[in-house]
Amino acid sequence: MADRVHPRDSSPASSPPSSNNSSKVAAGTHTKHVPSSGTYVVQVPKDQIYRYPPPGNSRRYEALRKRKPCRSCCCRCVCYTFSLLLILIIALGITAAVLYLVFRPEAPKYTISNVAIKNFNLTSSSPVSPEFDVTVRAENPNNKIGIYYRKGSSVTVFYSDVRLSNGKLPAFYQPTNNVTVFQTPLKGSNVLLGNAVKTALRNEQMKGKVPFKVNIKAPVKVKVGAAKTWEITVKVKCDITVNTLTAKSKIISKDCKYSVRLQ
Repeated sequence: MADRVHPRDSSPASSPPSSNNSSKVAAGTHTKHVPSSGTYVVQVPKDQIYRYPPPGNSRRYEALRKRKPCRSCCCRCVCYTFSLLLILIIALGITAAVLYLVFRPEAPKYTISNVAIKNFNLTSSSPVSPEFDVTVRAENPNNKIGIYYRKGSSVTVFYSDVRLSNGKLPAFYQPTNNVTVFQTPLKGSNVLLGNAVKTALRNEQMKGKVPFKVNIKAPVKVKVGAAKTWEITVKVKCDITVNTLTAKSKIISKDCKYSVRLQ
């Protein structure tokens, strides 16, 4: 009996995957990095990093955050203050300029026109009580400004540094473009003169040149239109020289200076 030959299976046997297939598989897969044990990566949003500082700097952050509005507020206050001051200064300057152009103020003028001397005994060793009748001439050259001479004035006569007599000016109102001449009696009481002062006075009287100082202090108010200013102190200092120490003395020379002090 003939042996039956079985036909060989024509299907190819399964073969291992080729190198091309293995390269494709390797190329298609992604290798994932696995961190080593004990290491962690924490991702925090950026806004949280600025909003929540580390615990060690939280107090400093809060202090700085609260300080900024205060600084800006202080800066605004300083700017507003300087702006108001600048506006006020400009307004005052404009007002002063307008008043000056409208009223054209001029300083009053003062001088001493006559001096009569009594009870000046240089031969006696006892204290003296000299009297001076001083005639003062006050001129107001302004067209729209009047002057109120108020109470509390003083007039003093000195020889060297010795006060001889004192008195006061009358209280009156001086209108515009006016010259007022008034006589002021000055009296001294128990003035003790040293021998050196008496000798100097006798020598100067023999020469016909006896120097004195007359100081005047007068509180006044200025009337500008219908308004009055605050009280102003006028000071007048006159250096005068007379020919003799009698009631008929005459002024040989005089030099008067005055100043104004705003109160």
